Amino acid sequence: MLQLSYIRENTQEVIDRLAVKNFKATDIIIEVLILDNQRRETQKKLDDNLAEANNLAKEIGMLFKSGKQSEANDLKTCTADLKVISKELSEKLEEIETILNQTLVQIPNLPHASVPKGKSAEDNENIHQEGEIPVLYEGAVPHWDLCTKYDIVDFELGNKITGAGFPVYKGKGSKLQRALINFFLDNASENGYTEIQPPLMVNEASGYGTGQLPDKEGQMYHATVDNLYLIPTAEVPVTNIYRNVIVDEKQFPIKNTAYSACFRREAGSYGKDVRGLNRLHQFDKVEIVQIQHPDKSYQTLEEMKEYVAGILRKLELPFRILRLCGGDMSFTSALTYDFEVYSVAQQKWLEVSSVSNFESFQANRMKLRYRDENGKTQLTHTLNGSALALPRIVAALLENNQTAEGILIPKALQAYTKFEIIN
Repeated sequence: MLQLSYIRENTQEVIDRLAVKNFKATDIIIEVLILDNQRRETQKKLDDNLAEANNLAKEIGMLFKSGKQSEANDLKTCTADLKVISKELSEKLEEIETILNQTLVQIPNLPHASVPKGKSAEDNENIHQEGEIPVLYEGAVPHWDLCTKYDIVDFELGNKITGAGFPVYKGKGSKLQRALINFFLDNASENGYTEIQPPLMVNEASGYGTGQLPDKEGQMYHATVDNLYLIPTAEVPVTNIYRNVIVDEKQFPIKNTAYSACFRREAGSYGKDVRGLNRLHQFDKVEIVQIQHPDKSYQTLEEMKEYVAGILRKLELPFRILRLCGGDMSFTSALTYDFEVYSVAQQKWLEVSSVSNFESFQANRMKLRYRDENGKTQLTHTLNGSALALPRIVAALLENNQTAEGILIPKALQAYTKFEIIN
């Protein structure tokens, strides 16, 4: 959530920067400023009223001590009237603050100055590409055919048990999943991340804290009886560990990693791009999350970007890094790098990771602060990244490493899979 003081002091800049995200902000920003003025005026009236009541109470006490009971009782009538006014002002203030907050949470985060303008993924900026794209043997097929051929992922069985987008992993397919999860977690631990095993469901406050609510409410699975949400990513519960927390400046950087199943309705996703493992309702992912000092968050973002690149190098996958344009960015992000690996059999790039800096946007929602060396509290910055999401990594590994004899396992994974080939 944007800070009110920043909106008030930089109104036109906020409107202009949100335009990079193709968000027409003028009307809602004006509404926020009007509500903020009403809030401050009401607060001042309430404060003045309470101060007057306090002064009268002192005067009444002095009159009683002086034996002037009649005058004291007259003033008591005035204080009773002031109490009624105070109650009315308090209720009005609470109503204004509620409406103001409901309006503020509808405004996206401001994009960083380096974010390119654009309306869709076609306008993203390719900032890096590496790795040789392999040449496959003549009989190469997409991963969904390989899954059936080697009986490692059963899409029809998942459809029978639950529905489309909930595959069943079998045999070496299951072992490959487990190997990748452990490989990703071990890499994170070796790089200073503390492993967390979070809940797979969160409450409404957690969803609002990291910005999934109200923006992505329709994309989340909602357990309505208990008003809980299945997590779309481990970012949500892990970041919310620090909701309403004041950390010490000396604790930076706070680095956590977590494996979780992730659940997304993916409403509106149809066609060839959702086939096989390309887009699922349930999938596995290892997430990295950092809480960082505002002065160091963009240096940290670059370090996280390089960290994800290092994992892809170990998996021997050709990849590219995109700086997302304003129109393709998330509601909460200030700057996002997407990682895509190349699938030779599908002849397309597949997104496998997003690494983002949210600056103070999530921290303001969660009231996540740090105490600086002067003892003053300030909002932290939050960052997170997929390191990595499994489905498209698995798709690329299967497709790019297929041979006439079977599917070869990258050397870095063999100690985890305990086998070198799927055949």
